[in-house]
Amino acid sequence: MIETQDITRPPREWIEAIAKIGSATCTSQLSRMGIRNSHIQGPVSRKEGRVMCGPALTLQFMPKREDLYDVDEYAEPEKQMHRHVLYHTQPGDVVVVDARGDMKSGIFGEMMLTYFLGKGGLGVVVDGCLRDYPNAKHLDLGFWIRGLTPNFHTQTEIMPWGVNVPVACGGVTVMPGDIIIADDDGAVVVPATRAAELIERASTHHEWEEFSKERLLAGGELKRYYPLQDEARPEYEAWRRDKRGV
Repeated sequence: MIETQDITRPPREWIEAIAKIGSATCTSQLSRMGIRNSHIQGPVSRKEGRVMCGPALTLQFMPKREDLYDVDEYAEPEKQMHRHVLYHTQPGDVVVVDARGDMKSGIFGEMMLTYFLGKGGLGVVVDGCLRDYPNAKHLDLGFWIRGLTPNFHTQTEIMPWGVNVPVACGGVTVMPGDIIIADDDGAVVVPATRAAELIERASTHHEWEEFSKERLLAGGELKRYYPLQDEARPEYEAWRRDKRGV
């Protein structure tokens, strides 16, 4: 019997806060915090306008060895580790797959994704492909992927190997339970251990950017308002007080 571990999920309020911040602000703030490489490169959104934020369930693929893994799509289903990552799904979860950038194997298809959606999953980030997309694309899930293929997951050169272990997805290390924020700019990994700090930093940044956008739209000087200069800060503080009704 295969046993895999679950993840530790961050507080819901962290997820909600990061979802409002967006991927671009998250990656810039993480860079200022010393985490330079947080953008998962390669996978892009297949659903324009979709925003996804949730804790990461992780799935690791390895180069296939036929003596270790059967080629048949339906052989001994309970030995297929890509099923086991889905068994851990709780509402709001995201599955992140290290598929080694492989463009030949479809990690999940309509049936697996339907199960994932039924358990409350939000979407997937796959450094590789999905299959059965003509049917799967209608599911209410986010898809950040490299591409599409008709092949099933072990049909060619990779095999699922680890569940809820550290993975490398699109050149970024993802730990189980890290927070994924994904939108049209791409998918970004927020380390769970740094999420609270990020939220504090980004919330302040987001607020002064909102002020600056108003001033720029009204014809204000770029060099005064972006980034916000000290001489404009009294305006900003007055704007904040007025906005908050203080």
